[in-house]
Amino acid sequence: MSNPASSRLAIGFAFGILSAVIWGVQSVVSRQSVVDGLSAGDVTILRFLAASLVLLPFAIARLKPFPVGKLGWKRALILTAIVGPSYSLILVGGAHFAPALHSSVISPGLIPVATALLAVFVLGDRISPLRVIGLAIIVAGIVVFSFEAMANTPTREGAWIGDLLFVLIALLWSVFGLLARRWGADAVEVTMATCLLSVPLLPLLALVQPVNLLSVPLPAIALQALYQGVLVGAVALFLYTEAVTILGAARAALFLPLVPVVTALSGAIMLGEQASTLEIAGMALAVTGMVVALRAPSSA
Repeated sequence: MSNPASSRLAIGFAFGILSAVIWGVQSVVSRQSVVDGLSAGDVTILRFLAASLVLLPFAIARLKPFPVGKLGWKRALILTAIVGPSYSLILVGGAHFAPALHSSVISPGLIPVATALLAVFVLGDRISPLRVIGLAIIVAGIVVFSFEAMANTPTREGAWIGDLLFVLIALLWSVFGLLARRWGADAVEVTMATCLLSVPLLPLLALVQPVNLLSVPLPAIALQALYQGVLVGAVALFLYTEAVTILGAARAALFLPLVPVVTALSGAIMLGEQASTLEIAGMALAVTGMVVALRAPSSA
């Protein structure tokens, strides 16, 4: 006879692993959009339309007032400006220049670094010595990882542009996290509100970005809509939120270092993108730093 507590724990671990797998493959799917001839604008439109269609019934039932909920219009609009269409454009735009692995190492690696710095200088938080060590290891790892791209070597020519865009992603996500924490925002409600508020901006996006949807094969369009919109926009959010509920935020966050590992494996299999020796060494350092930082107490 199975132990209910053990079964629930196993479900939490399964949800955490699945969410990390979905986020890990996302970088590869974004990179595939380049191969398929989709622009950053195309992917952004598909992502928010698909996610909004999936989330709309839940949002109608949960968000009072609709579509901003407890956040209110001002805060919801600010968060949408940070992680709405502009965020997606930067993310997918970076994939046009840099290999998929760069997105999943640089952004997740720098998010805890930027968040810690903002928390210290803006909120006056204190961080433990162990977390400082972990963050320093992350920075060292990303420097090693990005060396060839920043040196513009023939094997990574132009990748530095994507890397800088991924740094910007980390900064945006850190500001978003800081504001969400300060406002006590619910993760699920924030995702619903920002997705729905992004939809009216999509026609404007089509005016300033190339749209190739009519000239791209339907399977390529379906891949981006289903993966970016449904799996990333809705399913991964639900899985990770449930993992946090079952395991707690600290234990659930320990699955995040799996993201670059999944990207490395799926990028090699699906795109034939092989990491260099320096990139592997940098990724190993960054993942080690992420584990150290996540295991450390948040304050001294």
